[in-house]
Amino acid sequence: MQIKNLMSEDLITIDKDQNLSDALKLLRKHNVSRLPVTNNKELVGIISERDIANKLGSSKYESMPASRLHISSVMVKDVFTVPQTMQLADVAKLMLDEGIGSVPVMCEDKMVGIVSKADFVTLAVGIAFDKITVKEIMSKDLTVVSPSERLVHARRLMIESHVGRLPVVEDDELVGMITSKDLMRAFIDFRKNVPEKHQKSQIKEVFVEDIMSSNPQYVSKDMSITEVSNIMIETGYNGLPVVEDGEVVGIITQTDILRLIEKLES
Repeated sequence: MQIKNLMSEDLITIDKDQNLSDALKLLRKHNVSRLPVTNNKELVGIISERDIANKLGSSKYESMPASRLHISSVMVKDVFTVPQTMQLADVAKLMLDEGIGSVPVMCEDKMVGIVSKADFVTLAVGIAFDKITVKEIMSKDLTVVSPSERLVHARRLMIESHVGRLPVVEDDELVGMITSKDLMRAFIDFRKNVPEKHQKSQIKEVFVEDIMSSNPQYVSKDMSITEVSNIMIETGYNGLPVVEDGEVVGIITQTDILRLIEKLES
């Protein structure tokens, strides 16, 4: 299958000279996690919730409001693109090798679509995926955080572990989830509500339990990939913790499913 048959043609873009507040409005309005960045309609970068959370949490930008940050200072400039005729398995391999969540799709020099891990997940349903269980592809190497740890610590863990979500665990029990989206929104709200002169000291008083999602959805290790994919499609979740006897034993993400699809397609 060529990638043009899977890509989304509904392109939501942002100009490099717009500000971060504009990006936040677009992300929220269209319920997407990343935006291609353009300059005179030409693709020059891409910006994601994770990029925004990382930038807003850094000491360099800790007191700067989102309205003063231009997209060009936050976006990733080295963008991987693929031709619309590229095969599905090749695109999946590129995304896995480069650790990227989406790629713009080109026809000659024009951007005609974008494909994300979420698009690939829509393929992971049906007979072939009914026979594969969560325990066969889930990640067992878990990075977790406790509800009493600081928000800045959770941000650092995500950056160091190259993940976009962390299970929140207390006494070996899953009590919540925290994602890049949660971080991004928390940093934005913090800047709005705390005077600039107090931000440096008070950011250390924001804890994981203040912003995490409580009572998170989870899956069992014996569920099929079709079941998990359907949950991701319905909820928009990028990853789900795997729980057995009340204990978190792993996590299954869109990346794990993308890796499975690439293997099967190859």
